[in-house]
Amino acid sequence: MKEYSITVVKTNNPNILKFETNHLLVQRKNYEYKNIDEAKNSPLAQQLFYLPFIKTVYISGDFIGLERYDIVKWEDVKDEVAQQLVEYLNAGEPIVLEEDLDKPIPVTVYAEVTPNPSTMKFVASKKIVGSAFEFKNIDEARDSKLATALFQFPFVKQVFIDENYVSVSKYEVAEWEDINIELREVIRNFIADGKEIVADNAKSIGTEAQVSETVSAESTIALDETSQEIVDILEEYVKPAVASDGGNIMFKSYDKDSKTVNVILQGACSGCPSSTYTLKNGIETMLKNMMGDKVNEVVALNG
Repeated sequence: MKEYSITVVKTNNPNILKFETNHLLVQRKNYEYKNIDEAKNSPLAQQLFYLPFIKTVYISGDFIGLERYDIVKWEDVKDEVAQQLVEYLNAGEPIVLEEDLDKPIPVTVYAEVTPNPSTMKFVASKKIVGSAFEFKNIDEARDSKLATALFQFPFVKQVFIDENYVSVSKYEVAEWEDINIELREVIRNFIADGKEIVADNAKSIGTEAQVSETVSAESTIALDETSQEIVDILEEYVKPAVASDGGNIMFKSYDKDSKTVNVILQGACSGCPSSTYTLKNGIETMLKNMMGDKVNEVVALNG
């Protein structure tokens, strides 16, 4: 019999905690339950709803996501919950009574706050695109039906789409508590209906776009050795952290005389009040530590 272990992982939403497992929990579908009645096909979720602070239960391939009510803090109960999950799973109790696997797979979407108060990240339970795309207005969104639909709302300023999430930036005229649910449902329904998120011919902001405008965009081979080293560091150490906040960072250029690195911030990072701090105390410090006197300063341009 499988022996399960649990790893507790924080999310950008302080109310939601992920309990990752070392074995697959469900085969194809992802499940979301908001009460014990909805959880009639999940004995595990039913057990979790006996905990009075559980608001929503998400069950995916290798994790259980739990959203809490404010009556408790996760720090006070997360270890106990993790232990209960381990005991339940190792007892061989059923997780979800899966049926009709040939039917369309349901999609869940939950909202995460980002360091940028003007941007919210909507995370889907499945991969929706293969690379990153940014749309600053409805004209730029012509290759994305989802982005076009979101720009129908007058308060939507920018849309950034990456692997399994959509970052929406808003104008100050609206407050998140008033529009959050509506945007979430539009995105969820769009994905659940199987509609095309981004056209095949749409231009992504992937790796080939990271080459400086002064260098051939055909291949990163045109980059000098130092620039390529910077790109590699950004890809391995910086991009994953930035993506978790609903944004993206791209290398633009490197000036060997001034030892200045120019980067482009996109998505939630663009215009974020904390981006300057992150840039100077995070990215710049990292590049200086890893590359020595080759880097003097990192300058960011909003995408």
